[in-house]
Amino acid sequence: MNDRINLSSIRACVFDAYGTLLDFNSAVTRERNAIGSGRVDRLAEIWRRKQLEYTWLRSLMRRHTDFRTVTGDALDYSLAALGINDTGLRTRLMEACDRLETFPEVPAVLGELRRRGMTTAILSNGSPSMLDAGIASAGIGDSLDAVLSVESAGAFKPAPEVYQLATARFGIAAREVLFMSSNGWDIHGAASFGFRCVWINRSGAPAECLPGAPVLSLSSLTPLLRLFGD
Repeated sequence: MNDRINLSSIRACVFDAYGTLLDFNSAVTRERNAIGSGRVDRLAEIWRRKQLEYTWLRSLMRRHTDFRTVTGDALDYSLAALGINDTGLRTRLMEACDRLETFPEVPAVLGELRRRGMTTAILSNGSPSMLDAGIASAGIGDSLDAVLSVESAGAFKPAPEVYQLATARFGIAAREVLFMSSNGWDIHGAASFGFRCVWINRSGAPAECLPGAPVLSLSSLTPLLRLFGD
């Protein structure tokens, strides 16, 4: 993959939220003392993994529910797996999901894209209330033209009807969307739909063996601006 791609046909930059713009792990690290330093990373890993697994399993079972419910169910499993029985901690962790920290470069990158006249949006599994709260807390709402939740499609990513929300919202073709996500499976789903995709591979994970592929892989959003020139 090259470090520069032809973006002359791109009309919208669309971002995943959790793990790409908002740091989901920040909800757990705030409660380090209550969880115990030896279990913080493990809780974060299990919670996030189960959160995603439950979206996929519910999709296969055709038992859709909103992402806040899925997040709570995944947290209950994770706390039980680690033998943590603390209702106050559970409440605080769920509340923290509405005020996640952004990754350091996010405000500047979104702001610069908007300054350059690029349409920007979020396309997320998050429920509308979670996204509204998270974006308000992060202070990035003024840098977004739209916030799209899977609830409008009644399905979770990587269902094609989710990615179609972006093309329908802006009245553009799939190839005119540049999609950014930190989740490899999300990138492959979006690429299979027809988006041009940049994988924000923050963890240095290996490539997924799935249909579709990113046009570029970056370790953060910072180099994204170089794709659009100075």
